Amino acid sequence: MEQSIEKLISDNAEKFEKYYNMLVEWNQKFNLTAITDREGVFVKHFADSLLGERYVPQNATVLDVGTGAGFPGIPLKIVYPEIDFVLVDSLNKRVKFLKDVKEALGLEGLEALHGRAEDLARDKSLRAAFDLCVSRAVANLSVLSEYCVPFVRTNGYFVSYKGKKGLEEISNAQNCMNVLGCKIEKVDDFRLEEDEAERLLIRIKKCKGTPKLYPRKAGTPSKNPL
Repeated sequence: MEQSIEKLISDNAEKFEKYYNMLVEWNQKFNLTAITDREGVFVKHFADSLLGERYVPQNATVLDVGTGAGFPGIPLKIVYPEIDFVLVDSLNKRVKFLKDVKEALGLEGLEALHGRAEDLARDKSLRAAFDLCVSRAVANLSVLSEYCVPFVRTNGYFVSYKGKKGLEEISNAQNCMNVLGCKIEKVDDFRLEEDEAERLLIRIKKCKGTPKLYPRKAGTPSKNPL
């Protein structure tokens, strides 16, 4: 499904403009992003989010954990309106923003949920229910994998958006991969612009069911990573 990111944005220019305007407006009420200039948002949020579009399968169900202001989930949803997305965030104000964006942009097949991943992954309707889970710069890879992999179906994928430090995290994540029944299948690196820092997309395949113990209760994964 890989396409030019510039074309994906230009083909959906009206929605991205509306999304940008809402982001700036809401950001005046409470903090959604430190980046508010138009070029910065379009490159560092929108284009960056769309780096993962190559990993979105046809007819997939996609979960975005720790979505914040909707990244990468909403940009991906805009360019793939036929695919169902669920966006999860632990702050209710952000979830309210996401619901308003959904309404304003007419994004059918998108749901925004308030809650912590550690708790929502115990919900039978969500656990092992998604073909793909994405997450962008939320936590260390081992911690993040414990949050995200339980939501993914066996043979599905978790894609983690990382900066260059992700390479070090990969080298420390092997025990986590073994415990959770998954493996790092591919690492792609990108630069959004010539002077931009390197970005990594880490594609992790879920090879078998996640043990019931995981994710551990809220706060434990970050304090004691696998």
